[in-house]
Amino acid sequence: VRLVGSGGGSVQAGGSLRLSCAASSYTVSSFCMGWFRQAGGKGREEVAFISANEQTTYTDSVKGRFTISRDHASNTLYLQMNSLNPEDTATYYCAASLFRSCDPAPEFVYWGQWTQVTVSS
Repeated sequence: VRLVGSGGGSVQAGGSLRLSCAASSYTVSSFCMGWFRQAGGKGREEVAFISANEQTTYTDSVKGRFTISRDHASNTLYLQMNSLNPEDTATYYCAASLFRSCDPAPEFVYWGQWTQVTVSS
């Protein structure tokens, strides 16, 4: 299984970015997948999950601003990030489980490469 993350970059506060996570040897629509982030000096934070039946959950700080989704045709997971603020600055990772449900949060066994998001004020 390979997860290839992309789409990070540097934006000003209020801007938008879309992160992508292309999967191979794994069907993104069949399992719970998620996005995580880690800011400098802090622990890893759960950002958003999507289950096999399209249920989504978000950490409170991104609700209403971020949207997790996936495209079956391209077998890609996305994270649309709007109204970005400096507190969103972090290294972002996509992750994949072998469970259909994200409730309770499953063990994520596959991790994508990191992509850096930097938001300036």
